[in-house]
Amino acid sequence: MPSLFDPISLQDLTIKNRIWLSPMCQYSVEARDGVPTDWHLVHLGSHAALGYGLILTEATAVTPEGRISPQDTGIWNDEQIVAWRRIVDFAHAQGTAIGVQLAHAGRKAATYAPWLGEGTAPESAGGWPTVAPSAVAFGGYATPAELIAGQIDDLVAAFAAAARRADDAGFDVVEVHAAHGYLLHQFLSPLANRRTDEFGGSFENRIRLLLAVVDAVRAAWPAGKPVLVRISATDWVDGGWSVAESTDLAGRLREHGVDLIDTSSGGLDPAQQIEVGPGYQVPFARDVRVKGGIPTGAVGLITEPAQAQQILDEGSADVVLLARAALREPAWPLRAAHELGVPRDRAPYPPQYVRGAWR
Repeated sequence: MPSLFDPISLQDLTIKNRIWLSPMCQYSVEARDGVPTDWHLVHLGSHAALGYGLILTEATAVTPEGRISPQDTGIWNDEQIVAWRRIVDFAHAQGTAIGVQLAHAGRKAATYAPWLGEGTAPESAGGWPTVAPSAVAFGGYATPAELIAGQIDDLVAAFAAAARRADDAGFDVVEVHAAHGYLLHQFLSPLANRRTDEFGGSFENRIRLLLAVVDAVRAAWPAGKPVLVRISATDWVDGGWSVAESTDLAGRLREHGVDLIDTSSGGLDPAQQIEVGPGYQVPFARDVRVKGGIPTGAVGLITEPAQAQQILDEGSADVVLLARAALREPAWPLRAAHELGVPRDRAPYPPQYVRGAWR
């Protein structure tokens, strides 16, 4: 039995295999006021039915101003809890665990959905003023306002409140989004964080907000349920956030109750020079796993079952997360089971597909 299909236990949760669905923004125009819709039910539900061990929602905002676009989902009110619950219930009915990615976009908030335009959307198109650790714009986006101390306290509280709502909705996992140039990553990187107070300057100061958010989420979230953090291991820019800092941070996150690091990269600065190729981010997951002493998920151009299995065999990660490959082929885990020789009675076919395929 290939280890890709072995279960993994985090806290009290046992996830049926090591093939997970990455968070992927949908920018669904039907998602008004952060409420997920039938699109999200079908998108996430189809993957829940087709063999993934854990599916993760898109970046789900903890405040209205934290959305990447006006079309993003949120988890800041009770109406959203009700809408998320039916999606969670469907995933559970398929025997699949489901997690929500808690996010705030910071200076990259209030943008157009990709097919509607580029850059910051004006208020007439549903946009709003943005905030960040410092008044430093991302590329051609609007210049954000620098967060003051009271607003930072409110932000930490918003993540905690979102975690409580996620539990009310029935989610199995929460993932704190500290990657891809969004707000928590902005605090980590000296390219975006020019503060001179306790949240800026030194490494210890720049990681302070993320640790505070993790502590607040961990306190609000049930003790037996896992907390994940997604990080960008490097900014791919000289003078930016580095792999060495990521491995140091990973050890701190483990000490603060984080169960797994979802290891990505980039997204903070348009000057990034990314060396793209198959599995190009896997070495970051290995470094974080080995040097940080914490389980990791590997992402980034993982497309073939044998490739995914090799990542686990070589000890680079504990799980793999698929994104574009999963959009192209929602039944990727079923192909992986076939190609890796998983016995039919152990493969993650839904019962309806077994009946249709084998009778």
